[in-house]
Amino acid sequence: MTDLNHVVLIGRLTRDLGADERSFGYVGNGQARANVSIAVNRSRKNGEQWIEEANYFDVTIWGKTAENLKPYLTKGKMIAVDGYLKQDRWEKDGQKMSKVSIVATNVQLLGGRDGGSGAAPSNGAPAFQQFNSAPQNNYQNSYTPDSYGDTGNDFPEDIPF
Repeated sequence: MTDLNHVVLIGRLTRDLGADERSFGYVGNGQARANVSIAVNRSRKNGEQWIEEANYFDVTIWGKTAENLKPYLTKGKMIAVDGYLKQDRWEKDGQKMSKVSIVATNVQLLGGRDGGSGAAPSNGAPAFQQFNSAPQNNYQNSYTPDSYGDTGNDFPEDIPF
């Protein structure tokens, strides 16, 4: 039986891709690699108060996905990452070290740093519009559902079964 290692996160990028030489490059076989970090906010209740806390995750994006997303991965950009956890282990000065990061298998651009207004980046790249799941009221609300029998509101207090 195979174990499950699957991660889905939505967060904001903490820095621009390409801000340093380690964030974007090509490995020995010519494959592109992008290293980004995302901040994922979480709300939790402590007594009667809600507390906001941020968690930071390192994400590696490979191949054509890394190349294609490079112009759009800027600080503050909201992205969705689908991938798996990878643990790297090494030894430094006799001390065993380890780090868990996320390897992305799918990355989606969501809102922008300005909340998804759809403004194009300054480099002339196409704009991505934020998905809005609220229904559009471009139709007349003349639909009334058919009533098939009882409305369900007239049940007696004691159910006979």
